[in-house]
Amino acid sequence: MAHAKSREVSLAIKTTDELLKSLDDLRAAWKHDHSTLPKGLSCSESKEGQFILVAAESAFVTIPGACVIKGIGAVELLPLTTVFEEGSNSKTLILKATPEGWKFSVKFMPPIVRERNVKRL
Repeated sequence: MAHAKSREVSLAIKTTDELLKSLDDLRAAWKHDHSTLPKGLSCSESKEGQFILVAAESAFVTIPGACVIKGIGAVELLPLTTVFEEGSNSKTLILKATPEGWKFSVKFMPPIVRERNVKRL
């Protein structure tokens, strides 16, 4: 039986000057000294020079209407449908600096539903 693969969903967010400054400061600190990153955050740079920040589930928390990232601050989520399905795990927040601005997405594993566990009516 094949299980569903991880899913990546783009997030519609509201950016603030404070958030953008925090991201720029983190990028500068990472370029200067990799060890300054808070635990659970990792950074890299693509071949095109795009800065990529990955936050493990231990480095951020999702609350209704926002996502708080350790060492950066809160990201306000714009109203949309539920991002994670109930029972999802292995959530990872991905932030990419692109020429158009910052792109935010989340990667997660949907819950595995087995027929033997489904309640019959």
